[in-house]
Amino acid sequence: MKILSIGNSFSEDAHRWLHSLAKLHGVDIQTANLYIGGCSLETHWKNFCENNAFYDYQINGNEANEKVSINEALCRDNWDIVTLQQVSDLSGIPESYEPYISSLYDKVKSALPDAEIRLHRTWAYEIDSEHPGFTNYNKSQKEMYQKIKSATKEIADKLNIKIIPTGDVIQELRENYVEFDYPNGGVSLCRDGYHLTYDIGRFAAAATWFVSLTEQKINITDFENFDKILIKETSEVANALI
Repeated sequence: MKILSIGNSFSEDAHRWLHSLAKLHGVDIQTANLYIGGCSLETHWKNFCENNAFYDYQINGNEANEKVSINEALCRDNWDIVTLQQVSDLSGIPESYEPYISSLYDKVKSALPDAEIRLHRTWAYEIDSEHPGFTNYNKSQKEMYQKIKSATKEIADKLNIKIIPTGDVIQELRENYVEFDYPNGGVSLCRDGYHLTYDIGRFAAAATWFVSLTEQKINITDFENFDKILIKETSEVANALI
């Protein structure tokens, strides 16, 4: 399975462990992430129209060693999956998606008619996040999550595409597992208030993508020396997506 993400640092978080996690399950998933930090759909569309080679081309969760354009990346391989997403602070604002996501969708389908396009539902910020965009949601994690969920559903229904529900898995862990109950001493899934932690946070995103895209359950008990209880509970939530 070959996956191309037209994204930013949140797709970077999601890709970090996906290739490794799939390999442990005997599945060959090759990933490429087009990375510009904080890149919105509007900027992606502008870069596409101007053929700007501004993107770090990250392969299998590793650092990039070249810059590419969206146009170039689309032609590099016979991609099975192409993912789109909005920048995090606008992800719960439905009017911010258009006309850019529909335009990108049309161009991707034109270049790769056999590829499946999916929408990445990203996660809400941590409760004490200092990201300036948190004010769009009254600095409420629950409000941000609900608005992301609503906006992404609206767009996915409009384009008739499936959602990769990373934000749902993150919020389920936060709200229903004591180990992730950050307000009461549990582990935060964010390293800086909005990006996922390098270990279990990114593992949760990879687990979501793996289960969503392959419809196979995670059956490991150990990964990169991460906390085994956190792996177990994260895998449990991801596996419930099937």
